[in-house]
Amino acid sequence: MLVMGIDPGLSRCGYGVVRQKGRVTEAVAAGVIRTDKDDATPQRLYELQIELADLMDSCQPNAVAIEQVLFQVNVRTAMGVGQASGVAMAAAAGAGAEVFEYSPTQIKKAVAGWGNADKDQMGRMVQTLLGLNHPLKPVDAADAVAVALCHLAHRPAASRIQAAT
Repeated sequence: MLVMGIDPGLSRCGYGVVRQKGRVTEAVAAGVIRTDKDDATPQRLYELQIELADLMDSCQPNAVAIEQVLFQVNVRTAMGVGQASGVAMAAAAGAGAEVFEYSPTQIKKAVAGWGNADKDQMGRMVQTLLGLNHPLKPVDAADAVAVALCHLAHRPAASRIQAAT
């Protein structure tokens, strides 16, 4: 099972790909797609779409897990994150991958065992779960890998729910 996790954002969109074979889970790829804040939003979304489509084409994930946008203090930031999330969903659907969304609390509980884990705790758990020598940087990439790990933890239930709907 190959899962791509996405931490959506218009300026910085984190991605992480993990492979699970039996009981072994390994990191395949992680990084951040950046767009220029001086460009118009439609151009930035288009660039994000192209980059995500290329990544999905090269990695061919079975599933794409995306962090849900639940709350943002800054409305402008929330809009960009929501738009980036939509682009990620469309790119995943276009690549033939199943798409799943998880709340920040679900991700934290699945990876760190606690819904209020901070970024440092999440980074250390991602490092531990994947047996990495050092924490993933930047944090957007580590967050995206955490989303993919969350999906692997929820996969049996998520597949049954998706099949039922």
